[in-house]
Order: sequence, then C-alpha cells, then structure tokens
Amino acid sequence: MPDQDFRGTTVARGEDLRDRIEPRPVLATRTIHEGKVFDLVAEDVDLGEAGRVMREFLRHPGAVAILALDADERVCLIQQYRHPVGALDWEIPAGLLDVVGEDPAAAAERELHEEADLRAARWDVLLDYWTTPGGNDEAIRIFLARDLSPVPEGERHEREDEERGMPVAWLDLDEARQAVLTGRLHNPSACLGILAAHAARAGGWTTLRPAESPWPEHPAYR
Repeated sequence: MPDQDFRGTTVARGEDLRDRIEPRPVLATRTIHEGKVFDLVAEDVDLGEAGRVMREFLRHPGAVAILALDADERVCLIQQYRHPVGALDWEIPAGLLDVVGEDPAAAAERELHEEADLRAARWDVLLDYWTTPGGNDEAIRIFLARDLSPVPEGERHEREDEERGMPVAWLDLDEARQAVLTGRLHNPSACLGILAAHAARAGGWTTLRPAESPWPEHPAYR
C-alpha cells in the first residue's frame, strides 16, 4: 500500500508508482467523424459514484518510433513538414500501427528501413507513452535500435508524398539532449526518446526492456 507523509498526503513508491489499466464501462459509443487516420468518437462512460459522463476523443491506431543510435552514439533524425503546426520539425523515424495484427517490433523494423534506410541488429524498448490521454487514445512505443547497418541501395524504400526527399541528420546524443532542453526540438517522440536514451545510458542501459515486452497501454495489445 502507498505510504502517507507527515501532511497526510499519499506517497507512492516502487511498484506502487504505476499507471493502472482499469477501463470503466462504456454505455454507448458514437462516431462523430470518420477520418483518414483517426476518428472523432463520443462515448458515454459509467464512472460509478461520479456518475455517467460523455467524453469526446480521437480514436487512433497508435504508433511506434525508433531512437536509432550508431556506434559513435549519434542519434538519427529526419526532418518532415508537419502542416498542423506549420513547421519543418526534426523527428526520429516513426510510423502508424495501421497494419492489422502487425507486431510493434516488426513495425519498428519496417519504419526504420523505410524512413532512414537502416537496419538494426539490436532492439530494446526504451519508452512507452500516451500522447494526449485527455483527448485521444494514441499510444506510442519508442524502441532503441543499435548495431546499425545501411540498407543496400537496391532494397531501399521508394518514398512518396511528404516523405520524398526527407533530410537525414546524425546528432551526438549529448548535443541532442541540449537541443531538447534549450527549446530547439519540439517533436514529442524525438524529445522523449532523446531524453530517455540519455538517462538510460547514464544508468548503464539497465532500464531497457526486451523488444517483445508486453504493452497493455495500447488497447490492441492488452
């Protein structure tokens, strides 16, 4: 059980400090708008003593992202134009989990191949997070990819649309961390992945999890 401090405040420690997956009963669901990538839905939810409430949110397939780190401890970054924010932002390779039944680790391998022309012999889970738990159900898993090698020219993915001609850069992990903390990088997967990798390296990589680790935070993998 969590402890209490001298003010009577509950203090969670160790394994008690953990998000709990406890979905409340859904009484009704309506699709307000069906989109190309995600839908806007409304659900009536039974919160028990708090009563019945209606919540609108974006239903999202989720995604994987890859913090690719080379032998010189440089991070692979790609630059894409993101229209909602009107900016060219530096990101780490990433992609939607929009192939039914696809394993997240396999999706990460595919995205690293397609977006960065890279393969990795070593894969670990670096970080899991929800992008906006108050407004959508998107879950993202960030993998750490190491022991990198280039994809042969004849096997490379032909990029289309906004991915065509994406610049690729390699940034020292220490410099990447500084870029995050000084407000030069803003993409959430890039920022979280860089900070997590920097912290994990400082701890001797002991916080890494196997690539096939359970992922109950994503509804499709519970």
